[in-house]
Amino acid sequence: MELPPQTEMVDMQLCEKLNGMLRTETPEPSYVENQELEEFLPHTSGKEKPRFTDFEGKTSFGMSIFNLSNAIMGSGILGLAYAMANTGILLFLFLLTGVALLSTYSIHLLLKSSGIVGLRAYEQLGYKAFGIPGKLAAAIAITLQNIGAMSSYLYIVKSELPLVIQTFLNLPEKTTDWYMDGNYLVVIVSVSIILPLALMKQLGYLGYASGFSLSCMVFFLCSVIYKKFQIPCPLAWDSMNHTMLGNSNLTSGDYAYQNGHIDEAEPESGDCSAKMFTLNSQTAYTIPIMAFAFVCHPEVLPIYTELKDASKTRMQRVSNISIAVMYCMYFFAALFGYLTFYDHVESELLHTYSKVDPFDILILCVRVAVLTAVTLTVPIVLFPVRRAIQHMLFQNKEFSWIRHTIIAAVLLTVINLLVIFAPSILGIFGIIGATSAPCLIFIFPAVFYIRIMPKDKEPTKSAPKILAACFAGLGVLFMIMSLSFIIIDWATGSSKSSGSH
Repeated sequence: MELPPQTEMVDMQLCEKLNGMLRTETPEPSYVENQELEEFLPHTSGKEKPRFTDFEGKTSFGMSIFNLSNAIMGSGILGLAYAMANTGILLFLFLLTGVALLSTYSIHLLLKSSGIVGLRAYEQLGYKAFGIPGKLAAAIAITLQNIGAMSSYLYIVKSELPLVIQTFLNLPEKTTDWYMDGNYLVVIVSVSIILPLALMKQLGYLGYASGFSLSCMVFFLCSVIYKKFQIPCPLAWDSMNHTMLGNSNLTSGDYAYQNGHIDEAEPESGDCSAKMFTLNSQTAYTIPIMAFAFVCHPEVLPIYTELKDASKTRMQRVSNISIAVMYCMYFFAALFGYLTFYDHVESELLHTYSKVDPFDILILCVRVAVLTAVTLTVPIVLFPVRRAIQHMLFQNKEFSWIRHTIIAAVLLTVINLLVIFAPSILGIFGIIGATSAPCLIFIFPAVFYIRIMPKDKEPTKSAPKILAACFAGLGVLFMIMSLSFIIIDWATGSSKSSGSH
């Protein structure tokens, strides 16, 4: 029997009042209410939906640190010595410390936001905060960041693989053979190695490549420190070709004969004296390079989910230790790389050593290890990009091998074109570090936190939300300043990104 409208209205009001009473009797209403809105773990019918904290992780504290360190460590370490050369040691240390602390704070915001709504994915936080636009913004930023990472990896293949082949075949430095052309080599590696691995349906054993990559970077750091005490200063400098002479045994005052002319090793006062503070047109790349090197935020929540005895405090300790370890590695790699070459360091540090001795066995081993690591890492980085594209464009579609293959092929084609036409790795570090990295580190964690944190727990004008708003504003400021300086640098033609400096 149909109820009169008045009775129906009274019943609705009574239900609302009862619901309000139930909510007031339940602790922390926003947690329960929001967790019931988002489901991310499977559950059986008739049972309560599991919460974020109900998922029992199996990964130990130490292994979680290792995994997050792997997520932080990347090709950005190769550009930090160049950043130090264009800022000076003290300014570099100040900026590196600032970016590391800000990155730690942004992870704190992400962990607090995820604890409120019970989500373990960056894109889901964006959806909870701003709906579809927030989800798309996060997915696009992550996609651009990963495309930049893959481009930087393949640029290392483009620049380093010809030098490895040259050393193994004992070829002269100036050769025009096709297999010494980095553009051909990067396409061959992409088609023959990376594409078949990227076509796998699941990551599988490719996950071990991240551990190998971290080991390679530790080997790289040890080699940089060792070579600092092996390469003398001042280096012999070919003023005609603007390159370092190939004899690493030269000492101060020696003369070298190359290309038909005699050139003295430059005894300039600034050649072997470290600069504490300096500013020039290339300083604009410093913060983007650092931001690029510290991006790990899309991986924080999945690692948090898998952490054994997970809690926000425990996961914050994981992130603090991981960032501290990477901070030390970054600083020492930059410091010893800079103190080896001073003003002559290039935007890709490993490439600089070939100007001193292209047949150095230790550097050859480092090159082979880094090349192997970055080649195997590209398919791993490609997986979340393809998943984001499928989620944005083909969300309700069943798995298709044709679509799976086409997306991978198109992504690799775009990345290869970027690598072939980019003048140097510095441009990749600069643009990606000045756009997607500030979004993922500064802007998105702050604005997501402000939107997700209930006003009854933290009012809009509360200190944490004001601090988060200032944090987002700082990210916008960094982005505008970095992009402006980079565009001015390109427009004036003063960039040394070609590598000859």
